[in-house]
Amino acid sequence: MNQSFLFLRNLLFSLVLFLLLFAYAMFQGGFTSWFLFFSFLPIFLYLIGLSLYPISRWKVQRLMKRHVVATGDHLTVTIKINRTLPFPIHYCIVEEVLPKSLNRVDIRHAKYQYLEHPNKLFTSRHFKKIIFPWFKRNMEIVYELDQLPRGNHVLPAIRVKIGDIFGLVKKEHIYPVTSELMVYPVERAVQMVEKMNSYEQGSIASLAMNLKNTNVATGIREYMPGDKFSWIDWKQTAKKNDVMTKEFEQEKSTDTLIVLDNCYYKGMNLLAYEATVEMSISLMDTIRRQASQVGFLSIGTDTVFFPVKHDPTKMEWIRRHLTQVQPSSNYAFSKKLKEEMLKITSSFYVILVTTHLDEQLKDTLGHVRLREKKLMIMFIQAEKRVSMQEHRIIQQLRNEGISVCLLTEKELVQDPIEVKTL
Repeated sequence: MNQSFLFLRNLLFSLVLFLLLFAYAMFQGGFTSWFLFFSFLPIFLYLIGLSLYPISRWKVQRLMKRHVVATGDHLTVTIKINRTLPFPIHYCIVEEVLPKSLNRVDIRHAKYQYLEHPNKLFTSRHFKKIIFPWFKRNMEIVYELDQLPRGNHVLPAIRVKIGDIFGLVKKEHIYPVTSELMVYPVERAVQMVEKMNSYEQGSIASLAMNLKNTNVATGIREYMPGDKFSWIDWKQTAKKNDVMTKEFEQEKSTDTLIVLDNCYYKGMNLLAYEATVEMSISLMDTIRRQASQVGFLSIGTDTVFFPVKHDPTKMEWIRRHLTQVQPSSNYAFSKKLKEEMLKITSSFYVILVTTHLDEQLKDTLGHVRLREKKLMIMFIQAEKRVSMQEHRIIQQLRNEGISVCLLTEKELVQDPIEVKTL
């Protein structure tokens, strides 16, 4: 409808202008009036030709060097325009129709300095360039998309506008050129500060999955280079007249389950939510590298569970899920968490990653704790946005024996991130 209106407007404007000059020449007569009429005649023919010119038949392409990148990366985009009829065009405006999902910049871990004021990272991305093709059949425009935010971004179309040198006739067409850009969450280095080990005799749990248990001795053996001095068994050394050291049992592998809170809360800090997504994938990678199996549970509108098992394709599916996931509204996270944990029969070290703590969640965590699940809460929020109620809940959870790690902008801007359990 819009294109038809522009075509009729351009055509009627040219015809009216032509008729006015013709009427002026007919009634006025003389050399001057006819000279003006015939001087305008080539311009009139050009305007008519431009009005009838089929811009919709142009072939427009968008080319990307990569379709999968990580947050904070930059991307080179090339727009190619090909036309068969070399009709002279004075100017051509090429505009990229960018999705709203790109209206945010990501500067990786440096972005967390704005954790208290996340709106500073929002921007209005646009790309528009004017070229002067004249008789050119092939045109090429190159531009950069930088500081890309996490998400599955779909670039839907390219808008092209053309016009004459006088600005009398203007034409516009939107080409449905669809391109998909997947921006994965970045995996950051995580340093687990406090050891928590899990043994067959079962005392405490661990995030630092060491391969040897240095607390529970199962036998003795001869001293070997590299053994600690504290491992020497002096009684057996005196009996055998040879240096003997304690032998420790192999650690029991600790299966870990990471639970991500994907629910939306009133006044939610979306930058803190981005940190929960990054921490989830980073923790999974860190724990997996420490020779332990790890599962993932995402709770939101859609509950997604990736079980603990050795599957090389599992991490790729989790990355894709964390690329597209967004917080969902009107959903009771604490209630759904309780339901999902009741379905799990195996014993896990559960790490809950969230930006929100309330009384309902605290009660749910108490039920999880009663089922003898080892539990840790990773609470991510700007330091000045942590309420008095949340501080009180954190202290109550710690008093109940539940580890709580509070990550603010001070920790998130560091590389690697230090995770301390208290």
